Amino acid sequence: MGYPPRLYDGDDGEVSAWTHPADRPPDLTYPNGNEVHYLASGASTGGLFGLYRWTFAGPPSGPGPHFHRTLSESFHVLEGVVRIFDGRDWVRAGPGDFVHVPPGGVHGFRNEDGPARMLLHFAPGAPREGYFEGLAAGTDGWSREHYDAFMAEHDNIWVDGT
Repeated sequence: MGYPPRLYDGDDGEVSAWTHPADRPPDLTYPNGNEVHYLASGASTGGLFGLYRWTFAGPPSGPGPHFHRTLSESFHVLEGVVRIFDGRDWVRAGPGDFVHVPPGGVHGFRNEDGPARMLLHFAPGAPREGYFEGLAAGTDGWSREHYDAFMAEHDNIWVDGT
């Protein structure tokens, strides 16, 4: 495999780096206390990738088995334990563990062992912020049709699993 096509054709480089300080408040806080930091949205990376720091507040939460047709998803656990469904079983991932899920790969994640923090990486950089924000607003009261349309819009295909 070779390098991908050029994304920059300038001769001298440019000043274009940006930072996201660690102490910046979260971009989104869920009713259960979970927090999401939008470290690099798909829009900010020109669609190359999206990177988010996810903090589980403590109560067990997280999506069940599902897959995406348009993007890959990767998890890097920073603190605590995150259980990740690898398409066969729920595996325990601790600090430093990394899990990659190619497009179409069945996966899910949960914090069943208390607070935890991880990085979520999506490639290419789909607009996941709308998905996170829609879920944070709550799906109670949504019709089945509204729920299904929301999930389809955000490329979440749920599967039966354990």
